[in-house]
Amino acid sequence: MHPQNKEQLTALKAFAKALKVPFDNELSEREKGIKLYGKNMVEKIERGEKAIQEGEFITLDPKKSLWENIL
Repeated sequence: MHPQNKEQLTALKAFAKALKVPFDNELSEREKGIKLYGKNMVEKIERGEKAIQEGEFITLDPKKSLWENIL
């Protein structure tokens, strides 16, 4: 559940407490990122991380110029 305001959060906490259900209002790392940077930025970073895991990257040689590295 994702309450939109403090009133909703308070109501959810009271409901969970009444049913003796543990209530954890901690945000996941992804949710924290979305809150800080926005959904589009988080999705771009996730796509980039996935590309790196799949080997879709190049390694630059620091002894060469940028153009020599990419050509």
